[in-house]
Amino acid sequence: MEDTLIYLDTYVLQQDMRVRLPKSILSNMPAEKGKTKFDIFFDSKEKALIFKIHEEGSHENE
Repeated sequence: MEDTLIYLDTYVLQQDMRVRLPKSILSNMPAEKGKTKFDIFFDSKEKALIFKIHEEGSHENE
């Protein structure tokens, strides 16, 4: 996984549990503000959150 990681930015976890995504998400992923849904995974070994663009019809979060 480390070979494919691209550092984008560092943000603080807000009091209301929000995390702002860097604007570079829009140029590095096929994502649209207000439309794109993300599936969020936790890698306990690496202590990492992984955001994947949700694909309609996938078995996750349905």
